[in-house]
Amino acid sequence: MAFRRRTKSYPLFSQEFVIHNHADIGFCLVLCVLIGLMFEVTAKTAFLFILPQYNISVPTADSETVHYHYGPKDLVTILFYIFITIILHAVVQEYILDKISKRLHLSKVKHSKFNESGQLVVFHFTSVIWCFYVVVTEGYLTNPRSLWEDYPHVHLPFQVKFFYLCQLAYWLHALPELYFQKVRKEEIPRQLQYICLYLVHIAGAYLLNLSRLGLILLLLQYSTEFLFHMARLFYFADENNEKLFSAWAAVFGITRLFILTLAVLAIGFGLARMENQAFDPEKGNFNTLFCRLCVLLLVCAAQAWLMWRFIHSQLRHWREYWNEQSAKRRVPATPRLPARLIKRESGVLAELEVGRRLAGA
Repeated sequence: MAFRRRTKSYPLFSQEFVIHNHADIGFCLVLCVLIGLMFEVTAKTAFLFILPQYNISVPTADSETVHYHYGPKDLVTILFYIFITIILHAVVQEYILDKISKRLHLSKVKHSKFNESGQLVVFHFTSVIWCFYVVVTEGYLTNPRSLWEDYPHVHLPFQVKFFYLCQLAYWLHALPELYFQKVRKEEIPRQLQYICLYLVHIAGAYLLNLSRLGLILLLLQYSTEFLFHMARLFYFADENNEKLFSAWAAVFGITRLFILTLAVLAIGFGLARMENQAFDPEKGNFNTLFCRLCVLLLVCAAQAWLMWRFIHSQLRHWREYWNEQSAKRRVPATPRLPARLIKRESGVLAELEVGRRLAGA
């Protein structure tokens, strides 16, 4: 008898896996070669895509520091980082979120919301750490008056400008992701609302030279959003876990209050007391009564809209909860028979069944 040796097949080294990864490796090698050629042939054009533009040297007491201001070339840099963000989005989706969602066995609706919250958790967590580092190193937290003093803040440090460019790139990349992720038609208006809301506020702070105030407001907003999407992920993993939602509800209202107070303090009082209150777009000065009122109205309207949606969702949640509790109370309890009666009934039924079988025989 000939014995045949059994070979164990490993899914990790299957043909499909090897071909797929070979294709990825080949694509990366080709991409690296193209990038190398691009750097050698057109180095200036490559830096236009990768690095922020419009750098100037600002003299200081010890030496000179490089600062930046904005211009039309920023659109090219934003476009480059939009593609980078789309690639990172796909990596997080394929290697993290898809593997977790397969284990949870979610429905289509929950699967879509799980992917949305998973992507935003990664983004908000990264942005909170990055924004907090920028705010601390630039001294905006220790000196709140720096939010409006020396306005207009035309000359930005490298990390501040790069942070704003990456933020704009992320929220602009979210628009084509609605198609790539095959978002349902019912969810598209809701997602378009908060995408446009973020774009208007971030671009407004960047173009109106309110970058310092915008950093603090983004830090507060992103911290709240990170807690909310973390609560959604824990809820999808275990529907009985709703403690984080209670924490988020408390933090949400406090954050709205802080944002409104800080906006009124910096724009309504700080900028209003500045001497230079002339409309001069060439110098980046937008410190006029009309501009201040427009910015304050925009911030207050956005916070009021968010608070209204929050209250509406909380009322709906409480209404559903009380309806479930009242439905449970209306269900009549089935009377339980004593153990003796159950035994007697089972014995009678058994005797009847035996009698039917004998009669049939």
